[in-house]
Amino acid sequence: MRLSLIGLCFALYSSVSVGQWYESQGVASIINGDNKTAKAQAMQNALKKALLVAGASVSSIQQVVNGLLTQDEISIRASGSVNSLELISENYNDDFVTVTIRADIFPQEKKCFAADYKKSLLLTRSNILHREQANIGNIYAIDRTLIKKLADKIQQQGIYLDTKLALQTKTEFSRYNQSLQTQSLKNLAMSLANMSDSQYVLFSEIQDLSMANDENNDWQFWQKNIYQRQFNISLYIHDGTTGERILDKHYQSSAPWEFDERKQIDVTSHNFWQSEYGKKINLSLDDMVRDIDENMMCQPTQGRIVQVQGNTITFNLGKRHGVQVGDEFSLLHFNNFVSDDKRSYAGFNISPYKVIVTSVSQDSAHATTAEQHVLDNIQINDLAVRY
Repeated sequence: MRLSLIGLCFALYSSVSVGQWYESQGVASIINGDNKTAKAQAMQNALKKALLVAGASVSSIQQVVNGLLTQDEISIRASGSVNSLELISENYNDDFVTVTIRADIFPQEKKCFAADYKKSLLLTRSNILHREQANIGNIYAIDRTLIKKLADKIQQQGIYLDTKLALQTKTEFSRYNQSLQTQSLKNLAMSLANMSDSQYVLFSEIQDLSMANDENNDWQFWQKNIYQRQFNISLYIHDGTTGERILDKHYQSSAPWEFDERKQIDVTSHNFWQSEYGKKINLSLDDMVRDIDENMMCQPTQGRIVQVQGNTITFNLGKRHGVQVGDEFSLLHFNNFVSDDKRSYAGFNISPYKVIVTSVSQDSAHATTAEQHVLDNIQINDLAVRY
């Protein structure tokens, strides 16, 4: 049975909207033989659990759950939380019904539980798409300097991110991106996230550093040989767990290039950043920080499980991310599947057990189940999620 959706609005995600599949179970008691009502209640419980784990807000959960109708074809009225919902199975045993659902969920609002924690973001060296444009001023080092400055600004001005840098070598991102090799992009993001112990990966492409053909006499008419120079850049953020792209932003600006075209310019110098061109780039960086922080606010803060011992786990979130003793986490077990149209999706099974943090270090935390259950189905590289 496939469930339908009506009345969805995705205004908050006009650029890139990426949902994530979650599979969960719900249980309800059957009263006076009313299987239909019990089934609807079980589905509501399962969907509510999936929404909470996905980081949806309390209000959006209420909107979606209240929209479930006790009919053969169940409709959902929401404002951007659920993209698709499927009933996988239903089992009746004594006076209880157990259902399993699979939901494709979008983070719905800017106010969310995930905002309590910082996400780790790996910033990679930028790619200059047309390297010959950097020849004027010999500003090839802008690919590293720019990202280092962006990372510093995120640390100083941002709220929801903890940054890491990978600037020594270039990645294959632009080659994959330009040739639309989606799976290679996902694999690259997941590999870098795993190697750097990061939750998300930022790539960027400097798309235009060209000079205008005409002198910019309107800027300072008494000076000659002043030309406008472009600065166009695109940012892409990928989820390190699934490899999927969750943010795609483009920035376009220009400013007078005040330097001699034959002079080599140090892009790390105060002189460069105080020039009109440097100031314009700086303003673009400020815009980037605001956009990144706002868009990453409600992305899930996911800890990768690095050790499982009985009913105790260790995962890679710690004090630097805001984790404290006593915090409660849900556990997600990877469950990739192939849809009816033969497409492969990354999905999760939500464990019925939760864990409570018992100790925390700077970069990791230990947690145990409250009921002392053995976590048989939880494995290394599964996820601990706070909602």
